[in-house]
Amino acid sequence: MRVDLFDFDLPEERIALRPASPRDAARMLVVRPKAAMEDRIVRDLPGFLRPGDALVFNDTKVIPARLSGIRRRGETAAHVEATLHMRTGPDRWKAFLKPAKRVVEGERIQFGHDAESCFLGSLDATVAEKGEGGEALLVFDFSGPVLDEAIAAAGHIPLPPYIAARRPDDARDRADYQTIYAREEGAVAAPTAGLHFTPELFAALDEAGIERHFVTLHVGAGTFLPVKADDTEAHRMHSERGEVSAATADALNAVRGRGGRIVAVGTTSLRLLESAADSAGRVGAWSGETDIFITPGYDFRAVDVLMTNFHLPRSTLFMLVSAFSGLDTMKAVYGHAIEQGYRFYSYGDACLLFRPRS
Repeated sequence: MRVDLFDFDLPEERIALRPASPRDAARMLVVRPKAAMEDRIVRDLPGFLRPGDALVFNDTKVIPARLSGIRRRGETAAHVEATLHMRTGPDRWKAFLKPAKRVVEGERIQFGHDAESCFLGSLDATVAEKGEGGEALLVFDFSGPVLDEAIAAAGHIPLPPYIAARRPDDARDRADYQTIYAREEGAVAAPTAGLHFTPELFAALDEAGIERHFVTLHVGAGTFLPVKADDTEAHRMHSERGEVSAATADALNAVRGRGGRIVAVGTTSLRLLESAADSAGRVGAWSGETDIFITPGYDFRAVDVLMTNFHLPRSTLFMLVSAFSGLDTMKAVYGHAIEQGYRFYSYGDACLLFRPRS
């Protein structure tokens, strides 16, 4: 499909720079087939679900994956920024470098200090390989838990570019850009639909008889990359590592068997469940890398309802929600959200999408 079909105009003031407080006070636009859209808040979520439905959350934990460093050539030093996006070994990370063109394979980058610093060796890496689009493989001098500690000390929360361009990250982001149930370290972007949940909302969902299950997909920085191709067929997705346990798969299949609905909290949960489901919609235990790219025409197998934030124009995520609810429907939804002052993107408001049935 033509990528320009997924374009729309978004006023800059609609981009949220901070989350709602409390988290479940964010607005939620409810979209059901053959029904009028409803302007609600996230706290109303239990009223739109049924006893026996199951929410599926991504329990990945964001690490401070944006590293600032320098490279030296003789007396010359230059600034380099790296955003880690996939770990490939105890001492190895794939990363997006900026600027990337001037960095060469075999070069050393010293992270965690500025160009005037004479302190060396705090968090150094070698550029082992260079790929396309600014991607590189970094091999660090540290390994395993020691490397994790060094990254945590030197790194910054990798705020999405549409926020980072307007303000620096700060101490608040360490908590704000993390779900309350984050557990498995490895993401460099938050599963943002999950940011809306609070202990109070969890309690209300429990009281309503809504099940809660967890999967893990380590969200990569590739989620923010623009689609540069003119046609979706030419776009290449970056892989992300994930896991669905056998216990979770069995529980979700039992929910479906009893007539309950699978509600994915966020596009990351949906992408992982669809990767783990067979043609009959049965979810299996699954572990590995997925680069699933969902566009209109995709036959959804595992997910009945999707809770998600409002996404960028021409993005793979807007393509995904258009596949889920229909492109014309989502253009109307986004038009309504812009007109009614909904807040967009990672720290923004939510929508609750019920999949049309054929």
